[in-house]
Amino acid sequence: MTADALAAAPPLRCWVPRGVYPPQTDSRLLGRAMRREGVTARTDVLDLGTGSGILAVEAARLGGRVTAVDISWRALAATWCNARLNGQALRLRHGDLAHAVPGRRFDLVLSNPPYVPAPDPAPPRGQARAWDAGHDGRLLIDRLCDNAPALLRPTGTLLLVHSHLCGVGATLTRLADAGLRAEVVDRTLLPFGRVLRSRLAWLSGQGLTADGTTEELVVIRAEHT
Repeated sequence: MTADALAAAPPLRCWVPRGVYPPQTDSRLLGRAMRREGVTARTDVLDLGTGSGILAVEAARLGGRVTAVDISWRALAATWCNARLNGQALRLRHGDLAHAVPGRRFDLVLSNPPYVPAPDPAPPRGQARAWDAGHDGRLLIDRLCDNAPALLRPTGTLLLVHSHLCGVGATLTRLADAGLRAEVVDRTLLPFGRVLRSRLAWLSGQGLTADGTTEELVVIRAEHT
């Protein structure tokens, strides 16, 4: 689908059941970066932690051959429904990040993983699995960085979105250590949402927030050096 055709296309329909992460500002920011990558019918796309599947569906509407992965069966059910609602076909895989697609490589890997720092050191349960990611917010981000080189074809690209609260510099360094060239390609500021406001005192005590009112979301783009 060309840029003009995409602009004229109707908005994507999205059904989000309870317990599945709904499309929000981070989803839209990552989608904007994805559209700049020139997805075509020859692009193999992987969406890791697909949630509602909205980005996977959009990538398919652009023409990509899309595989959507999530560890939540409910998220995969939502993704299947949203693909049907929008007349798109996806490959769905249940599993833990890269373990769901062993041995496969892709032209474009997308991920909007859980990245919110959490006071409880235990693995998140229930709805919180969609956003909580350990004390530093890097429970899944570090694994994504480490696994990315094996998921990307030689000319492939990773697009990863997360909050400044879990360390933009740490992600850039980890990707570089994994042998990828990485940079921030998009960013936006937004007020703290309900979850962050509810743990503001803890975040401040951890030195994770200065003003306690805004967070910055960034999209990091990485590719083989």
